[in-house]
Amino acid sequence: MVKGLYTAWTGMVNEMNRLDVITNNLANADTNGYKKEGATAESFEERLALKIKDTSEVHRRPRELGDIHMGVKIGETYTDYGQGNFKVTDNKFDFAIDGDGFFAISFTDKQGNTSAKYTRDGAFTISTDGFLRTKDGDFVLNQNGALNGDPNQNNYIRLDPNQDFTVDKRGFIYQNGQLAGQIGLVDFENYDFLSKYGENMYDLVDGGQAIASNANIEQYCLEASNVQVVDEMVTMITIARAYESNQKLIQTFDTMLDKAANQVGKV
Repeated sequence: MVKGLYTAWTGMVNEMNRLDVITNNLANADTNGYKKEGATAESFEERLALKIKDTSEVHRRPRELGDIHMGVKIGETYTDYGQGNFKVTDNKFDFAIDGDGFFAISFTDKQGNTSAKYTRDGAFTISTDGFLRTKDGDFVLNQNGALNGDPNQNNYIRLDPNQDFTVDKRGFIYQNGQLAGQIGLVDFENYDFLSKYGENMYDLVDGGQAIASNANIEQYCLEASNVQVVDEMVTMITIARAYESNQKLIQTFDTMLDKAANQVGKV
């Protein structure tokens, strides 16, 4: 019975972890370029159960009872990199990626450290001095900076803020019919080397390899989150029911232990 308590407890902990992931997805359902996450579960390795110290056994030797399961443990949290729907904004500073790839930005943290980050959020703006930036003020990198992961200012994109511009599907920026720069677009050989940073940005960890992206850039629109709210809500209901089932199981074992200790034990 004590094993049953432990098994039910591991089930409740696993459902709590799944619920945390689901609620984070729902909280970012309106975040541009957000990629939903999912949680996996793993079972503990089977253990051989033995019957020991039982005087009813003739030979008083440990007798095998068979393999038992010790419940479930929290597995990995994975990211679904599927493309979200496009929403038209009619804003010339908004861009969406059609295909596999990421924009690259020069991100500066609160400690003043600068590094390259990657995102699908193409909600950009232009500063008074002409630099293409994110809404948070970080600089957008050109193709060279994106491929090399180099956040140096030489890879910033600078335009004439007083003139109109157009961007083609390969990210080339034109002003007055002249090439003014290229928005960096990069992909990766293995997304397992991407580490999430914040809501919709990623780091490339050691061992990851950046490659050129074959995706197209669509101007005047943004990529929405790939979270399907209805699906997440249905999953949340399933999690709540599974958690409640484990909770009732613990209550049942508690009642059985109480009877065994306070009623059967007195006989």
